[in-house]
Amino acid sequence: MSFFQLEKQGVRERAGTVTTSHGSFQTPVFMPVGTAATVKGMTPQVLSDLSAQIILGNTYHLFLKPGHDLIKVAGGLHKFMGWDKPILTDSGGFQVFSLAKLRKIEEEGVRFQSHIDGSACYLTPEISIEVQEALGSDIMMCFDECPALPATRETIQKSLDLTINWEKRSLLAKKSENALFSIVQGGTFGDLRKQSMERILEIESDLKSDAKEFAGHAIGGLSVGEPNEEMYEMVSLLEPCMPKDKPRYLMGVGTPEDLVTCVSLGVDMFDCVMPTRNARNGHLFTRFGDIKIKQARFREDHSPIDDCCSCYTCQNFSRAYLRHLFVSHEILSSILNTIHNLHYYIDLLGQCRANVLAGTFAEFKKAFFDDRQRGL
Repeated sequence: MSFFQLEKQGVRERAGTVTTSHGSFQTPVFMPVGTAATVKGMTPQVLSDLSAQIILGNTYHLFLKPGHDLIKVAGGLHKFMGWDKPILTDSGGFQVFSLAKLRKIEEEGVRFQSHIDGSACYLTPEISIEVQEALGSDIMMCFDECPALPATRETIQKSLDLTINWEKRSLLAKKSENALFSIVQGGTFGDLRKQSMERILEIESDLKSDAKEFAGHAIGGLSVGEPNEEMYEMVSLLEPCMPKDKPRYLMGVGTPEDLVTCVSLGVDMFDCVMPTRNARNGHLFTRFGDIKIKQARFREDHSPIDDCCSCYTCQNFSRAYLRHLFVSHEILSSILNTIHNLHYYIDLLGQCRANVLAGTFAEFKKAFFDDRQRGL
């Protein structure tokens, strides 16, 4: 069976199935972020009960602690963390962006100062792939540089050239049968985004005789400071340039509105720390807007977070109780809030898929925005 099967195409919105050695997942899909081999506050069983189909791990963080060699000896990341469904691992490239004060970029790779103990470490495309193969992730990402925005055209072009070089080296370094995704960069310059995609396809063409190709293509370097409208513009510009027979992954995005908008622009896969991080901060997503549960107005509110939600939290606990847990700094607050937010995100993408398959996505999108803007 092929890695990706496109089941339905609307105007741009798509529904498909991705098949890996640890099972299949259906798109559009939201992937909970488990940076350090755990989705904070969630057991694998709870994630499965929430219908999570695939989760993320992070190469940089697992490389530093506990170390990819230890995880390999344990039987790989799936066995180490008790998760038997697909895992995607980021390459460590985002840390080139987020830990800017602790790293030095070179043509060969990146020298880091560990954020844990200050020790020196080194990542190259080859090391990143070696680590990801040791982890045994089903989908690996190319090592890339993600420049901060806004940035000059000259800066973005230089970064793009470096990333293309690293992507070719990543593909050449791959020894396993695991899938490897490219990452399209180019900042908010539409022509550079197209150039990035064209050069990625050229890499595949050059390595065709070696049976080397990317299993999918990611869009990186967005949601890093640019206005939402520019992000949507870049995704829209890229859609006609991206192969229709491979999945498209928008990295690190975003709000519920971002997800539905970008599904309408042809994106298949999403990840973001927003539902889990916001949950720990008492910020909850609902069909009719967002709730900050610490607000005094919820002190005697005995209704659920969202009357329309079927998650464990909404079926069993009130806003008043959740506010009590939050202001009391109880661990259960983070757990119950995270269950709700992840359910909301995963279910939202499930609704997107169902409406793509039914041919009713445009109507769904309008109703979604109407409800969210209406508020509680």
